[in-house]
Amino acid sequence: MTLLTRRAWLAGLPPAAGAAVMAAGILSVGLDLLGHEALSLAALALAVVLWCVLAADFTTRLLHDRGRFRTEADTPAALTAVAATTVLGARLATLGLQTLAAVLLALAAALWPGLLTAVVLHWRRRMPGAAFLVCVATQGLAVLAAVLAAEGRGDWLAWAALAASCLGLLLYAAALVRFDFREVAGGAGDHWVAGGALAISALAGSKLTASAVWTGGAHSALRTVTLVALALSLVWYAVLLAAELRHPRAQYDIRRWATVFPLGMTATACLSAAQPTGVDLLRPLGEVLLWIAVGAWLLTLVAMAAARRALSPH
Repeated sequence: MTLLTRRAWLAGLPPAAGAAVMAAGILSVGLDLLGHEALSLAALALAVVLWCVLAADFTTRLLHDRGRFRTEADTPAALTAVAATTVLGARLATLGLQTLAAVLLALAAALWPGLLTAVVLHWRRRMPGAAFLVCVATQGLAVLAAVLAAEGRGDWLAWAALAASCLGLLLYAAALVRFDFREVAGGAGDHWVAGGALAISALAGSKLTASAVWTGGAHSALRTVTLVALALSLVWYAVLLAAELRHPRAQYDIRRWATVFPLGMTATACLSAAQPTGVDLLRPLGEVLLWIAVGAWLLTLVAMAAARRALSPH
């Protein structure tokens, strides 16, 4: 592929490409929880590179192509910019890079209100699975804030995380009533976000449950919400997997990265929730689900490469 062709391909990437950053980032988090440091760092490096490429493209459109920027900002996929930034920040925080993670939290928080408002104002009936990104982006803020609070950045971040998590659950309900359930059988990949949004809600809940800020009844309530959200995400996982087997969709679509992310997020939520909730069976379940997510990531990468070769001039 020539340099000119490569630049044209990058310039043509839609906002949905942000799900590729989210997928690599959450796999890095999950692999770290299992102690696979080398693989985790490799996934993180890929996520960082992809994030930088997409951030540069985002900035270019904002400064030089405002018409396209406004059009794309109205779509739910635009919120992958917020979600990808928070997932990346959460992993960097675990490496001791709390200051950088805090900068990413501030950036994501600055982007979130405008993008969320634009998306919600353009909601309609029978939305695709990307509609649940309103929840994912909001819960991403909750996860990163809770992680930084646990790293000693202030209890106020834990309270902010709780507020964001509660709002995320409300946004999930709002998206659910607009979701076109026919997407389960015919969606191009982002229909998996219906379950992934609950998984990241459970991940946020697990981080809040592990916090020393809440004790007694508040801790018990957070634990219950975490387990309910996780259980519902696993139900979605089973339903969506059965639908994939019943209605195979083998052709590559960029929205397939929005399938990999929920797979990795569900696995990571199980791994993260095991200790604070006291449900030990979640860890082996999370380990199995994580390797399934890694396999899905590899398959999607191969499918993407094949699709690019098919489109490249010979």
